[in-house]
Parts: sequence; structure tokens; C-alpha cells
Amino acid sequence: MTDFMNSLKIAATGLHAQSARMRIIAENMANSSSAAKEPGADPYRRRVPTFQAVYNRDLSAHEVKIGKVGYDMSDFQSRYEPGHPAANERGYVLYPNVNSLIETMDMREAQRTYEANLNVISTSRAMLGGTLDILRG
Repeated sequence: MTDFMNSLKIAATGLHAQSARMRIIAENMANSSSAAKEPGADPYRRRVPTFQAVYNRDLSAHEVKIGKVGYDMSDFQSRYEPGHPAANERGYVLYPNVNSLIETMDMREAQRTYEANLNVISTSRAMLGGTLDILRG
């Protein structure tokens, strides 16, 4: 019975971590076309989540936790828009370093990992229910 509960707890930490990852990806996508506010200012910078494996002594297993959220330090996109209020002296405006294709692929991977953890929970619950039914006789 304890093993079933442990698997539920471990999978739940995976759900939480992937949920946090999806929120960060959604934020990146929502800000993908936000230009800098004024000439020389930086636009939104893509955020990148990290994960940590944390040993849980009560479970005698590692759990996954969301780690620090870093920033992608790649170059911003630059577009020639001389009439834009944030255009520099050469007429270029800085846009976020967010690539919607990469964000879409990351979101798909996070969703699949979330679903895999959800399947672990569903399977563990079904096995636990089956075990209880057997014990009831």
C-alpha cells in the first residue's frame, strides 16, 4: 500500500513541475511580439525553467521540483521599423528572443510529460482499487 502512495506522491511532483513549466512557456508565447518600450530599452527576455531532483527521505526516492528560472541570453530580434516609438537612431526596434516554434515544441513536450505523470497516477489508483477489491474478498 505504501508503494502505491509513494508512486502517487512522486508523480504529483512531476505534475506540479510540468505545470510550472507550461506557465513559463505560455508567458514566453504571450510576450513573443512585445517590442521594447523606448529606444535603447530591452524587450521581454525569454525565460527558461530548470528542474531539480530532490531526495525525499520519507519516500526513499527522488522527486522532481522546479528549479531556478533563468533567462535565455541569446540576441534579441531586430526589425526595421523607423516609425515605431522604440526605434533606435537607425530605425531598428528590438523584439523578444522568443521563437514560437521552439516554444510550441517545448509546450508539447511538457504536455506529454504531464500526461505521462497523470497516467502513473491513474494506473496506481486503479491498481490500489483492485488490491482493495481483492482484500475485501
